[in-house]
Amino acid sequence: MKKETNELTLSRRQFMGGALSALALTAIPIKALSQPIRIPELKGRFFDLVIDQHGVNITGKESKAYMVNGSLPAPTLRWQEGERVTLRVKNNLLADTSIHWHGILLPTDMDGVPGLSFVGIKPGEVFEYSFEVKQSGTYWYHSHSGFQEQKGMYGAIIIDSKDPDAYRGDYAYDQEHTLILSDWMDEHPAKVYHTLKKKSHYYNTRERTLPEWFKDVKEQGLKATLNDRHMWNEMRMSDRDISDVTGMVYSFLLNGQSSKTPSQFSFKPGQRTMLRIINAAAMTIYDFRILNRKMGVKMNVIAADGQFIQPVCADEFRIAPAETYDVIVEPEAGSYALYAQTIDRSGYVHGVLSSNGAKQVDVPEMDPAPILDHSDMGMGHHNHGQMDHGSMNHSGMDHRQMDHSKHAGHKMDKQALGKAGMGSTAEISHDNIVLGPHVDMLSEMPQNRVDDPGIGLRDHQRLYGRYVLRYSDLKNRYPTKDKRQPSREIQLHLTGNMSRYMWSINGIKFADAEPLMLDYGERVRITLVNDTMMSHPIHLHGMWSELETGDPDHIPNKHTVIVQPGSKVSYLVTADAKGRWAYHCHLLFHMFGMFREVRVV
Repeated sequence: MKKETNELTLSRRQFMGGALSALALTAIPIKALSQPIRIPELKGRFFDLVIDQHGVNITGKESKAYMVNGSLPAPTLRWQEGERVTLRVKNNLLADTSIHWHGILLPTDMDGVPGLSFVGIKPGEVFEYSFEVKQSGTYWYHSHSGFQEQKGMYGAIIIDSKDPDAYRGDYAYDQEHTLILSDWMDEHPAKVYHTLKKKSHYYNTRERTLPEWFKDVKEQGLKATLNDRHMWNEMRMSDRDISDVTGMVYSFLLNGQSSKTPSQFSFKPGQRTMLRIINAAAMTIYDFRILNRKMGVKMNVIAADGQFIQPVCADEFRIAPAETYDVIVEPEAGSYALYAQTIDRSGYVHGVLSSNGAKQVDVPEMDPAPILDHSDMGMGHHNHGQMDHGSMNHSGMDHRQMDHSKHAGHKMDKQALGKAGMGSTAEISHDNIVLGPHVDMLSEMPQNRVDDPGIGLRDHQRLYGRYVLRYSDLKNRYPTKDKRQPSREIQLHLTGNMSRYMWSINGIKFADAEPLMLDYGERVRITLVNDTMMSHPIHLHGMWSELETGDPDHIPNKHTVIVQPGSKVSYLVTADAKGRWAYHCHLLFHMFGMFREVRVV
């Protein structure tokens, strides 16, 4: 990739920078985090943040963590919409570091991505972030250097609205709590990453077993079972491949605590309690609900990714890394589990929401582990809420980047993929996708699934009477600001080779990719097609991703969007922020390849 010599260049070394050297320190005092802690909250316009390394004991085993002001999670930052904040960040590590203000609209040089926004914060140096706060709501911040985010460097941001009427009516509440979901590993993340590169299914403990073979033969017949096994074996894939890193290595945390010593939250019966829920995990998608032995608690979802939506009542919702949801609850007196189970059902974490000071609460059994089917590979005919863009004006669009996956030539290229893919260095172009060793499958019939709650959740209303939030439920509280039709559509394929643990966009890894160029002020539609069997939360820095959920007059603003396996999703972007912006999957171990630079000029 050609770069001008006077420009910053984001390299793999900068991605991985700090991943090894800083964690090699020894003789660091151990902070025992095995007891409930209170996360500090810092308010005002001026903040001094110090990044350091501490020994910790979260699981009963000593490890090392990156911390901000000695706290894990990092201190909660409380800002006021309309004010200018200044944050002086000192790096006490032996490696470079950075802080990215996730979902915050700000100048590109304040965004905190080494190699794009700035050079990073060198050891011993102080970097001053300063910008005007242009929004309100629930957000978060984290390191954008190496694996520092995985090892503790993340915290919440709460921005109070300048509108005195913002929290009235359905949005009114009496008290609030911030819940930060995360995942923790005692092992060095680089070791886990290298293990995945050698054996991508190493941490998957739910592969098929011999008893399942006999069960499937009994239920489906020998021929159908043989055909099914042959299909998966031929593709070198697994229908149990839900998460890369599982409870085999992870401990799951809520506000820095595992379920052994659950985080405590209080409420008063008869009052409205708002919960600001942030998924700060590196690799874990959670399904969240609130319940006790007798009942579940209805949640009124009032905001997604910091932005107000029209209230939606739900029993459960899926939240991917980097997403946030604000919910208001009014539980009866008693104690309830704030319960988050992982998408692959390899673990869970819970906290306690109580009106009586209880420290423990009963937690349910995890739901059955999901199994992928043909529709999750983009092969099925199931319609999980396909959107109709037929009524939209597509004139002036760049049809060279439209979806041609249903054309007759697609099968020919699938055959070419088989020849060029596994173990080959050959490259064949198809619909802007480079079909080579980075791509092991394509979605032949990707469906738009904004009305699909996701794998493992689709039958919950029928089986358990639990309504699961869908993206199609999200409608902006306020009218859509930019009602222009997009001038062009950009289609991007999320691609990968699971057996080699390689991730890319359009079959091209980040190191070899050209920037995605946008003209300042233009409005574009971005369509993401997931050609893999895993969910990918995709985050665009600097601008809103206006998710097309079916109501063009109240399009919700999001900064992170889940793209389900074998599916597609579209959103509108107004390129209103000049500069160089990161655009990537927010699963940390995928980001090294599934990444693009977006350049607005």
